[in-house]
Amino acid sequence: MNNNRLELLAPLSGVMVPLETIPDPVFAQKIVGDGVSIDPVSSELSAPVAGTVVNLHRACHALTLRSEEGIEVLLHIGIDTVELKGEGFTALVKEGDAVKAGQPLIRFDLDGVARKARSLLTQMLIANGERVARYLPAVGMVRAGETAALTLEFAAPTEADHAAQAAQAGQAGQGEAIVGEIVPLPNPSGLHARPAAVLATAAKKFKSVVFLQRNDQEVNAKSVVGLMGLSTAQGDPLRVKALGPDAQEAVGVLTELLRQGCGEKPGEAPAAAPSAPEPVRVKGASADEMVGVSASPGLAVGKIVQYRQQALDVAEQGAGPDQERAAFESALRTARNQIETLKQQINADAGNRNRVEILTAHQELLDDPGLIDLAIAGVSQGKSAGFAWRAAFTQYAAQLENLDNALLRERANDVRDVGRRVLALLTGVVQAALTVAPGTILAAEELAPSDTAALDPAKVIGFCTTTGGATSHVAILARSLGIPAVCGIEESALLIADGTLVVLDGSQGILRAHPSESQVAEARDKMTQIAAKREADKLLAIKPAVTLDGHLVKVMANIRNLEDAREALQLGGDGVGLLRSEFLFHERSVAPTYEEQAAEYAAVAQALGPERELVIRTLDVGGDKPLTYLPLPKEDNPFLGMRGIRVSLERPDLLRIQLRAMLAAAEATQLHIMFPMIATIDELRAAKMILAEESAATGKQAKVGVMIEVPSAAIMAEVFAREADFFSVGTNDLTQYTLAMDRGHPKLAKRADGLDPSVLRMIALAVEGAHKHGKWVGVCGGLASDVMAVPVLIGLGVDELSVSVPAIPSVKALVQRLSLDECRNLAREALALASSGEVRTLLAGFAQ
Repeated sequence: MNNNRLELLAPLSGVMVPLETIPDPVFAQKIVGDGVSIDPVSSELSAPVAGTVVNLHRACHALTLRSEEGIEVLLHIGIDTVELKGEGFTALVKEGDAVKAGQPLIRFDLDGVARKARSLLTQMLIANGERVARYLPAVGMVRAGETAALTLEFAAPTEADHAAQAAQAGQAGQGEAIVGEIVPLPNPSGLHARPAAVLATAAKKFKSVVFLQRNDQEVNAKSVVGLMGLSTAQGDPLRVKALGPDAQEAVGVLTELLRQGCGEKPGEAPAAAPSAPEPVRVKGASADEMVGVSASPGLAVGKIVQYRQQALDVAEQGAGPDQERAAFESALRTARNQIETLKQQINADAGNRNRVEILTAHQELLDDPGLIDLAIAGVSQGKSAGFAWRAAFTQYAAQLENLDNALLRERANDVRDVGRRVLALLTGVVQAALTVAPGTILAAEELAPSDTAALDPAKVIGFCTTTGGATSHVAILARSLGIPAVCGIEESALLIADGTLVVLDGSQGILRAHPSESQVAEARDKMTQIAAKREADKLLAIKPAVTLDGHLVKVMANIRNLEDAREALQLGGDGVGLLRSEFLFHERSVAPTYEEQAAEYAAVAQALGPERELVIRTLDVGGDKPLTYLPLPKEDNPFLGMRGIRVSLERPDLLRIQLRAMLAAAEATQLHIMFPMIATIDELRAAKMILAEESAATGKQAKVGVMIEVPSAAIMAEVFAREADFFSVGTNDLTQYTLAMDRGHPKLAKRADGLDPSVLRMIALAVEGAHKHGKWVGVCGGLASDVMAVPVLIGLGVDELSVSVPAIPSVKALVQRLSLDECRNLAREALALASSGEVRTLLAGFAQ
């Protein structure tokens, strides 16, 4: 170091990650301090600079060094690792030890901690950064004890700095201190980094000198390091002491903050990271009937073929870094070419957009710098390319599977799929082509997305897997292929002998082995009827959806992009009832620009033209479906926290850009803008105010709508209707909030039924409130695509049904076979029933 510059060595080997992007707001928002984050590939934390260990947390996951220059460097392994209570961590130093740069400090179990912690991302932060003028982080791969991960440039102290220090010293030496009442610390893990940072940040807002006391110990409350150095535990008697002009206020505010847990829920034990429980499975009615989750609807009769992936063995030690790296890069190139060839083969047929998009995503994974850098790091340490690559993609997949978001968890299968493709090339194992006879129904523990994309629907007429769910890429591919599929099937399905005759009911999520002749005949008859009806529906779909007694119901499409919009119009859609704008925001490291968003919205608007409606929903993300560049605090229940419009109102900068981009499409179509997860009138007014300002700035207008997704919005519909132009009911969320049942819960999902009378009554309230003020109501949730539900929705007074693109023909055809009067009578009967089972029995009888 020179007097104005200090280099901090990497404490771990790994890939540099921008601090702003990590999934913890206290670190990402630099509340603890500025610095860097590393995605580690080594398991021994070393000193980035010579100095003294001033604090070592009892859980051994974090410590603080004070360098010889007085810089306090906080090293924090992983995110939420305090909850492991020291499991997997071994301290190699103790408080007060003098250490050299590069000296080992903490050793930890890399694999064990990765399985149990929220993340392995390790932070190196400057806790007293007042002297630092610039932070110069490294990029890419760094090596522990060798590479400079962060360079600090210092500003020369000014006269104002000296004056401030003198003033503070004067406050400390005179006047009477104010001491607060004793507060038993409620935090289960004590004042670790997160609550310590919250308390220190609050303390820094006061001019007074502030201390935190425990018995006869006293530390500077404005110092994160000092607070953590107290090594507090739950129940410790703490109190705040302050000296200065605003001491009384400081003591009051900080004492209350301590009492509330400094941002953590007081008194609640941190959630342990248990091993994954065995999946709960519903058993079939007999040994030959196996039950899973519907992944793709339809019916098939065929013979079982058990599909098993080949084992791929790799040697740990390599032939040398240069040779192994060359082999790795060659395998990556070959894998990209293989996928490109597969895409071209698939693209030769029509209607394969989903299959091609998923394979394109796999190509992008092969270029993922974080994944590749992890593998290269292993190769550089003498491992074989195969061993290093397997470790890298396994770690990536494990990180995804530990996320709260079910959709992201299921992307782990894509990572493993790409990983196996490259691994097969590195090991020289030729992946056997899937050769089956026509009429095959596959059974597998897991099907890779690339395997599924390569299936020939002329031969493979359905499949079932013991893993996965309805949102997995495998399920999406099955729906694009038009073949029935069941995921999460009972494991006994893997014991069915090859060649066994089975009936696969993708709609009900059932596999039936050894069916009787009558069951086979019944299934084949139903398949014939379904095929005939599908063709008839396509012919009716080109006509308006008018009931037998002359009532028009608009049938719109739920879409993601321009391709979906075009397909919807080809199938007879009347417009777009829901454009999910969040698809523009996912799978990227930064938010989409105004230009990117405006181009996407305008393209859809131009495809629809001025005669059709386009309803665009503003960004609908939250703690349960986060964005990497929009870190949100971890919540005990993300479904009751920051979601939908609440996130947008917290980030008005993003909302303004999005609204401005939407308004750019106003001249090309009938533009409607819809706000998600509105629960109170204040939320609607706040969102409308921002929209009004952007409308005034651009000179363009749009209709304003509210998504009815929570009971409060349905109950207050008449009030909302005074200030909104339309409603759209999101039945998926409305069902789970009304019934207090998570629709992704393994035990409760099947009971979270949108046809429950309580949910139907919520829809009825929304319709009544809207119609009282002459406003229209649509349904854009999954219930609108359910042909069993369509008659009762029409009977409740719903004006518009926005459905999945493939469902447009069947829903339009059904409307044309219904009578509005009959639907109204049906709805009255349904509202009087006591359970969803009774409603379904009523509707099944109506359909016959």
